Amino acid sequence: MYSIKEYVIATTLEEAYNLNQKKTNRIIAGNMWLRLGNANIVNAIDLSKLGLNKIEENDEEFQLGCMVSLRQMELDEKLNDYTKNALRDCVKDIVGTQFRNSATVGGSIWGRFGFSDVLTCMLAMDTEVELYKAGRISLADFVNMKPDNDILVKVIIKKNDGKANYQALRNAATDFPVIACCAVKKSDGWSFSIGAKPTKAVRYTASLEDIQNNMDGTLDDILEKITFGTNTRASKEYRKAMAKVLLKRAIKNIETDGQEV
Repeated sequence: MYSIKEYVIATTLEEAYNLNQKKTNRIIAGNMWLRLGNANIVNAIDLSKLGLNKIEENDEEFQLGCMVSLRQMELDEKLNDYTKNALRDCVKDIVGTQFRNSATVGGSIWGRFGFSDVLTCMLAMDTEVELYKAGRISLADFVNMKPDNDILVKVIIKKNDGKANYQALRNAATDFPVIACCAVKKSDGWSFSIGAKPTKAVRYTASLEDIQNNMDGTLDDILEKITFGTNTRASKEYRKAMAKVLLKRAIKNIETDGQEV
């Protein structure tokens, strides 16, 4: 349980940013994970009145405001048509509908959680984040940045005619994933992300030829570079073995348009 002294509904991003520079203040997103902590918050900063709860599309990209809920992303037909339902698949097993109605895209990405299905899925795509002060940076760079007091405004998924597929293994329905993987095939090669290992997701690439001619060897080389860990959900050896299974499944689903696994 946390405590809040003042609740501030920000009227501009500048106001929210200035308030957020104090360590005792905190941005309130979906409030799904923050509420589990024990922080003493002086000013809780609400971004809900800033119009950041929209999914917008243009010829080059999709822009998801930081306050877009996971349920909005799950149901957006254009976004899921473009991503071949990868984004829908990455959130559909997260707790339940009520939770997904409140949890936000911005909170899921900003937290850089090791268990994040959303981060793992988007990391394999051509994704950027827009920060209020730092501007646009790739999600791959953002994941490795030290958390600061900037504000994540939008998540941008660029259109590149890629085909994506998301796979995750859970010990029980709606539980955190034991291991999660996403594969994306573009005209210039493959990109893969592996998350819930159990630390935050990582991204690797491979050529079309390497996957076509030696899928097993290429995936083995990638997985050898990754540090897997053991916790109460699974051992590192199990996670490594299942990561290869899920990556192969994702690749085959992309190559066959989901007709076989």
